Amino acid sequence: MEPIIEAENLTKTFRLGKVDVPALRGVDLRVRRGEFVAIMGPSGCGKSTLLHILGGMTAPTSGMVCVDGNDFSEMSDGDRTRFRRHKIGFVFQRFNLLPTLTARGNIAIAQHIQGNGFNPHRFDKIVETLKIKDKLDQKPFTLSGGEQQRVAIARALVCDPKIILADEPTGNLDSENARMVLEMMQELNREFEQTLVVITHNPEVAAGAERIIQIRDGHVVAD
Repeated sequence: MEPIIEAENLTKTFRLGKVDVPALRGVDLRVRRGEFVAIMGPSGCGKSTLLHILGGMTAPTSGMVCVDGNDFSEMSDGDRTRFRRHKIGFVFQRFNLLPTLTARGNIAIAQHIQGNGFNPHRFDKIVETLKIKDKLDQKPFTLSGGEQQRVAIARALVCDPKIILADEPTGNLDSENARMVLEMMQELNREFEQTLVVITHNPEVAAGAERIIQIRDGHVVAD
């Protein structure tokens, strides 16, 4: 199967004062369409930087990123923003839910931002799969960490992106909620056939993926 994500010789260097700090040092990566890939490595190894580059949120210092046949280097900032809006869903460790909106509002707003309007059939299917249908009228502060993360996952999925990029999606959860979120992510990967790339420190989450990619000091050291 053809890759939906391709990265070649990616480098990223950050300037801190007068010092250049390399985050990525020549990363090559291929992710097949519909694949569930976990990326692991110690803190500061470049995992989150890589995810942000693959999602078009950060430009590499050098190298090529091609996602679903689109070379990011040939796209304007506006084009990349529109591409992300329609093709990529993001799940973050800190949930990033809007506190003034209910769970329903936090999920639905993603469809309105995308511009295709509200799709009630897809909305209902996702909230049922994630087992949050009875939480939709509650605001984030009344939900548990696991429930907030499931709302965040629903928000990422509701626009039917081809790719889900998740940065430590179980990092703020206890072991039981982490296991539940992993099982749901596996089910969503099978049910909706979306490509899933997850950064994690949790070996149990990584074990649930089809592939595990290890990064250390800005290099892929195992795949």
